Amino acid sequence: MNHFNNNIKLLRSRKKRTQNEVALALNLKRTTINALENSISQPTVPQLQAYSKYFGIAIDTLINIDLSRLSEMQFTDLQNGFDVFIRGTNLRVIATTVDPQNNDNIEFVNEKAQAGYVTSFADPEYIGKLPVFQLPFLSKEKKYRAFTISGDSMLPIPSGSVVIGEFVQDFMEAKNGQACIVVTRDEGIVFKLVENNIDEKRSLKLISLNSEYEPYEIAVTEIKEIWKFVCYLNTEIPEPESDLQKVVQSVNAMKMELQQLKSGMK
Repeated sequence: MNHFNNNIKLLRSRKKRTQNEVALALNLKRTTINALENSISQPTVPQLQAYSKYFGIAIDTLINIDLSRLSEMQFTDLQNGFDVFIRGTNLRVIATTVDPQNNDNIEFVNEKAQAGYVTSFADPEYIGKLPVFQLPFLSKEKKYRAFTISGDSMLPIPSGSVVIGEFVQDFMEAKNGQACIVVTRDEGIVFKLVENNIDEKRSLKLISLNSEYEPYEIAVTEIKEIWKFVCYLNTEIPEPESDLQKVVQSVNAMKMELQQLKSGMK
């Protein structure tokens, strides 16, 4: 059964848009929108593509899944780019912006914008309002986004730094020991090293560089996005090391040398 007409009507209602507003966004006539919503006419391929991009939902899902039967949590996941109905793929739809030369921008999610980002990261209108910039040394073939980090869990990367991540479409591609920006349902945006336990436990272990913070597991169902760490920007000059820091480093170095000696004696 084709659910397209009911689905686009439902999605428009949830998005609180009029037929005129959708028509303007999709560069269609209002009468065309009305005809599609009421099954007076069938969508063309370009129209299917336009609706898919506008709502951030796969064409296959728009046509074949009755979205009115979804729970609120399933609907939230769907609208946030995690399309559980796509079979055999790990496709995630990402909202993005481009510069006048049609190159992807690096959108900047500062500390104030992070709460809104967790719920609206797949909304093209929200993403379109974020500040953007370009870094010429990054690949034009990949998608990047920048986030401000806070706290001392990832020292020596200081609080207030801007970390830049590369979009990870398939969570299974997250490598053990890799630093990632992880967008979560409840904890917001966290910056950690990851241990990929998706196959065995359906979770990631998140690990801080600062050993004072204990690692912890997060279920994959709680994860909305993963961005592989690429580089970070910091406008502050690092403070000189204190005498205590130097002593701690010397003690740690001695411990490592002692462990190596013990290993060599075995």
